[in-house]
Amino acid sequence: MSYRVCLVCMGNICRSPMAEVVLRRTLDEHGLGGRVVVESAGTGGWHVGDPMDERALGILAEHGYDGAAHRARQFTEDWFDRYDLVLAMDRDNTANLRRLAPGGVEVRLFRSFDAGAPDGAEVPDPYYGGREGFEEVLTMLETASEGVAGHIADEID
Repeated sequence: MSYRVCLVCMGNICRSPMAEVVLRRTLDEHGLGGRVVVESAGTGGWHVGDPMDERALGILAEHGYDGAAHRARQFTEDWFDRYDLVLAMDRDNTANLRRLAPGGVEVRLFRSFDAGAPDGAEVPDPYYGGREGFEEVLTMLETASEGVAGHIADEID
């Protein structure tokens, strides 16, 4: 049986698919890749079926990641049963997910697993900015992914 994680942002073309790719590699590096399924989705449906944002793909590729296979999906209420852990990129998406969630389901911020981040830290949306925003997001995702991997290791061992 696999442990299942879903990473969620607004449109599933920038932050959450970047986090999906980064977390997969981090889990592989920790020897957990074959035991954990990592997926991503958006709370909105306007990009469903679209590939990852070109700028996100470019930044990932420059750092040795491959996000080319990604296609955007929308998170729906019935998905909560599929996952052991649902992580949102920001407070707005956390609130949207909590409105959908059945009682007892925990939704956490992705950066809550970054020991150096302040309480309530978010992964900002780089969509309307430039290259530096995508670089900043990648750094945040890499750092928090280490904490997520540690949490999952504790959960499945």
